Amino acid sequence: MSTLLLLVITGLGLGALYFLVASGLSLIYGLMGVLNFAHGSFLTISAFLGWEVGRRVSDGTWAGLALSALVGMLVGAVVAAATEYLLIRRLYERHIEQALVTVGLALASVALFEGIWGTDPIYTQKPEWLGETTEILGAKIPNDRFLLIACALLVLGGIVLFLQRTRYGLIIRAGVENRSMVTALGIDVRRSFTIVFAIGGAAAGLGGVLASVYYGYVSAHLGSVLLIFAFIVTVIGGLGSLTGAAIASVLVAVLQQFANYYLGGTGDLVVVIALAAVLLVRPRGLMGKAA
Repeated sequence: MSTLLLLVITGLGLGALYFLVASGLSLIYGLMGVLNFAHGSFLTISAFLGWEVGRRVSDGTWAGLALSALVGMLVGAVVAAATEYLLIRRLYERHIEQALVTVGLALASVALFEGIWGTDPIYTQKPEWLGETTEILGAKIPNDRFLLIACALLVLGGIVLFLQRTRYGLIIRAGVENRSMVTALGIDVRRSFTIVFAIGGAAAGLGGVLASVYYGYVSAHLGSVLLIFAFIVTVIGGLGSLTGAAIASVLVAVLQQFANYYLGGTGDLVVVIALAAVLLVRPRGLMGKAA
């Protein structure tokens, strides 16, 4: 019983991390039709700069972690908004060019990060409590999983409230349905779309900082690794569905944890098989809209 509970809760923690990355992907594709292969770069640069600031202020403390998270979200939002403004804005409805540009940006950014911070992982410090465990029904749960779950729930709630209850959320949803009509009313839809990218980048930035807490290091390839699973989550959940991304994040991570424990470390393989099965049986994903 304790083993099952441990696998489930640690899976929820890993799923929370996947969701923080996949939420931005899903949001950007769902509202704007842009499949952003450079999303992992937003995560990586946020993790590095968040770590750089946090370690100089108060390394290994809650204050340092909070500052790292704030810097990570700010960096992610700014880099994502700049990417949309300088590169993506001219390529809406041109999906091949979007893919080429974002893939190129992703590859170039990894080389840049390696040139600045090196190719080896840089190990990080975290608050003492996050390195400890809490016993629940006999299962010793790493405390950092609770932080990940709480942050993912806050991000999910924040995005939903923004889209449903704010003026810009209304403009974004209206612009997706009929961009020309909204523009004719004198509303700058382009600014709203930049905000969507910024929100997705901020979520990725927070995910980058928390990934350094989860794995205990930052590296130039951190975003690339997590981006693979974020894409898997996004496809299984349904492209463009935020709810689907949340559900799929949990399913994929829990399945991965169980497979790693009971099937000899084959979690990644099992997740890929699950992706293939979903594409064969339900190509639009769990919550995706029918074509």
